Amino acid sequence: MADIVLATQNAKWIHASFGLRCLRANLGELRERAVIREFEISQRPVDVAEAILAERPRLVGLGVYVWNAAPALQLARILKQLAPEVALVVGGPEVSHESEAQAICRLADHVVRGEADLAFADLCRAVLAGEARPHTIDAPLPHFPQLAWAYDEYDDRDVAHRVVYVESSRGCPFTCEFCLSALDVPVRKADTTAFLAQMERLLARGLRSFKFVDRTFNLGIAHATAILRFFRERWTPGLFVHFELIPDRLPDELRAEIAAFPPGALQFEVGVQTLDGPTGERISRRQDVPRILANLRWLRDATAAHVHADLIVGLPGEDEATFARGFDLLWAAGPHEIQVGILKRLRGAPIARHDDAHGMVYAQEAPYEVLRTAAVPFTAMQAMKRFARYWDVVANSGNWNATLQLLLAGPSAHAAFAAFSAWLHGTTRATSGIALHRLAELLWRWLVDERGNAPAAVGAAMAVDYARCARHDWPEFLRPYVDGAAKPDRSRKAGQAAARQARHRGVDA
Repeated sequence: MADIVLATQNAKWIHASFGLRCLRANLGELRERAVIREFEISQRPVDVAEAILAERPRLVGLGVYVWNAAPALQLARILKQLAPEVALVVGGPEVSHESEAQAICRLADHVVRGEADLAFADLCRAVLAGEARPHTIDAPLPHFPQLAWAYDEYDDRDVAHRVVYVESSRGCPFTCEFCLSALDVPVRKADTTAFLAQMERLLARGLRSFKFVDRTFNLGIAHATAILRFFRERWTPGLFVHFELIPDRLPDELRAEIAAFPPGALQFEVGVQTLDGPTGERISRRQDVPRILANLRWLRDATAAHVHADLIVGLPGEDEATFARGFDLLWAAGPHEIQVGILKRLRGAPIARHDDAHGMVYAQEAPYEVLRTAAVPFTAMQAMKRFARYWDVVANSGNWNATLQLLLAGPSAHAAFAAFSAWLHGTTRATSGIALHRLAELLWRWLVDERGNAPAAVGAAMAVDYARCARHDWPEFLRPYVDGAAKPDRSRKAGQAAARQARHRGVDA
């Protein structure tokens, strides 16, 4: 039994909520009276409510995000129906802006907006003491010296099996309008020595996969270099570290540390978003495009880091042709993955100021994806979304590296894949659930029957991919090419598989 239940509905079990752990760590004398209960969005809200109420809480703190907005509302309704006497407090990015328009905020007894580490603790003390507090509380911005470290809130199962999030800074100096960090959230950095002492404790507990949530990890070069050096000097096989990287800021001292990491140890998520100058200016995104492309090429050619780069579909004023040019530039720079994301109108994000001028129409339900713009009609937007989904399945999966070179042949990688995407949808009418065996058949049909590639060239490439992935369910049409495929190095393949699993755990969160 617990007086305080801290709960949220995660996208997947593997994602351990860092926000809930920050709240519990900062409850002070109330910490031992609080428990963390995490659920998945696939679970029925009524079953989640049952588990929460089994604790007989006096207060429930519910973390609300864009990915769990709908099930969180259902959960809140059930909790208030069954236990109206239990104080319901909601917080998180989804309810920190435009809260007056949200049903879940009207249901809640209290809404805490902003970084709630300290404000939530004060509210809990008041509620448990029977003192009145306002319905809506705007949390003062905390600074690291005020905060308790949250890392002891990860239990042994988290350390062994889940994505563990860490942060050495909060805030962002940039004003990109699609992002909530544009809302004048100043950068605050943890003391480097104290932070690394916490990382040492996690390493001693056996943690081998660290995901940094810092929005601007390499903003402070001395701080970033010290953190990279810390992990490089303690590297052992299986250690994996993920960072978000500002793509046009890689001075020599940072490069030296990055280049010294072994394969499979380091991943950078590089938020490119757009490579079109006018689009970047329109959304207040300041970046040096030539330097970004040069840095991406350096990361690919001179380091063993895995590079995951992001582009956004549907930005105000950016049409299909402009996006395609940016995609081709990014592909030529050589990142290992290109994540094609769809613009979302996050609550409170300044991107809303473009709605009228650029004909922005968004879905009214979370995750609020753009449906059309003045530059991209609805049908074209749907095609671009299918492009994004198929790109993830074919290119980002890592299953078709050799075949991809044939698939993207020609003057424009974007045009080549867009043609395949249109054909694939017309043939299958599916954007998910295409089994690997079935996808192999479709790739063969496209490359050989539709595009006229030589069967021997296609068969050789696809056989290499099957061999690398250690597949045994060879399609009949590939069997003539199997004997010619290079036999995979089993030890190397196992290491690559472990690194790939760690990478995808990191970027899915």
